[in-house]
Amino acid sequence: MARRECPFCGKSVSDRLTQCVFCRETLPELRQASRDSGSDNSGAQIRRGLLAMLLAAVLGYFAGGYSAMTLPFPLDPILTTYLSPLLFLSGLALSAHGYYLGHKSLQHKSSMHTSI
Repeated sequence: MARRECPFCGKSVSDRLTQCVFCRETLPELRQASRDSGSDNSGAQIRRGLLAMLLAAVLGYFAGGYSAMTLPFPLDPILTTYLSPLLFLSGLALSAHGYYLGHKSLQHKSSMHTSI
């Protein structure tokens, strides 16, 4: 049996109750997390892709020698030649996939509303 805290008196009550048994205040409704196909996953995919692209840009900037700061250890040129662009393109693909999932989810929702 799941429990939650009453926002008025702070005591633990069942999450199925609409009124607190201790202070008799009406409890606000709990929002149920919707499990649409890819709606919250699409946002996470886009954020991960953007983070990967940012990481690739930072790696390319510092490892490529564009910064005035010198690194205390040498980096292999394969990092700037192959790995940094590969990471950037992977992040771009991940963001595009997340956008596709979100767009597909919106189309599915709109078709569900028009058919009802």
